Amino acid sequence: MERKLSKPNIYITRVIPQTVTDYLKKYCAVEANPEDRILSMNELNQKVKGRDGVICMLTDTINSEVLDAAGPSCRIFANYAVGYNNIDVEAATKRSIAITNTPGVLDDATSDLAWALLFAVSRRIVEADRFTRSGKFKSWGPTLFLGRDITGKTVGVVGTGRIGSNFAKKAKAFGMRILYTSSKPNPQLEKETGAEFVDKSTLLKQSDFISLHIPLNSSTRHYIGEKEFKLMKKEAVLINTSRGPVVDEKALVKALKEKEIWGAGLDVYENEPDLEPELKELDNVVILPHIGSATIETRTNMGMIATRNIVQFFNGEILENCVNPEVLKK
Repeated sequence: MERKLSKPNIYITRVIPQTVTDYLKKYCAVEANPEDRILSMNELNQKVKGRDGVICMLTDTINSEVLDAAGPSCRIFANYAVGYNNIDVEAATKRSIAITNTPGVLDDATSDLAWALLFAVSRRIVEADRFTRSGKFKSWGPTLFLGRDITGKTVGVVGTGRIGSNFAKKAKAFGMRILYTSSKPNPQLEKETGAEFVDKSTLLKQSDFISLHIPLNSSTRHYIGEKEFKLMKKEAVLINTSRGPVVDEKALVKALKEKEIWGAGLDVYENEPDLEPELKELDNVVILPHIGSATIETRTNMGMIATRNIVQFFNGEILENCVNPEVLKK
């Protein structure tokens, strides 16, 4: 497939770091959504029309309708994310449209945030901060905001891809017993951390902390639900920085309200950006606005990878991060 164009016409669906946009402008004609908001489907369809390529966000639904709106000139959608469940890759492949992502760049940032949530929930950081700001702190007390120990406890890691493995390696520094479950054993992780490969049920029953690092697909939707919460320890803390629908949010609310588990830390939601209403009323859950990769360095690096994907594609170079490489052979 002939890919070279002198000045490809690229659309960016949302505000990204200026240094990234400036880099892309050296090679392409660029228009970007000037507002930091999600475009409506109608707006998106209009804006992608006639483009040679698009840099899209994980909040953009790229389905057949959008791909058709882009038209035959559009050759690539570069997703500004590692995951790409927002894109109908099969539909794109049928139209010979390359889909790329940004793997590897946000491993530290996301695993660090998972740890931040784990500490915040276990040591009741948000509750204590709110208490102190409101002027209620009068003196040290032996039972004031008692939390859970972390060092030396058992952590269960669900999914040991890049981010899950990164998270697990950091657990070693806290002298934790590391359990993991994944689609297959990870000998390298076991060698580096002493992690133990177990089945899902064993992990849920034995872990003091459970951190989810699995992609969203038909087999992982509601991976954690009512049945799973009943298997967990009463002292367990659940952390989700992967994808919202991996957890049945209604079942989570029930488990938190009835103290089936100690608490939860969430960066993603089942019907994002909407939350199960009762989550906002519970003190034993920490809720964040999907900021797993939100560091200045990481978001800039993500943008640079996405733009390099675009530049590589139209320069006819090897496309490093293509998730449907078969289109490049056509």
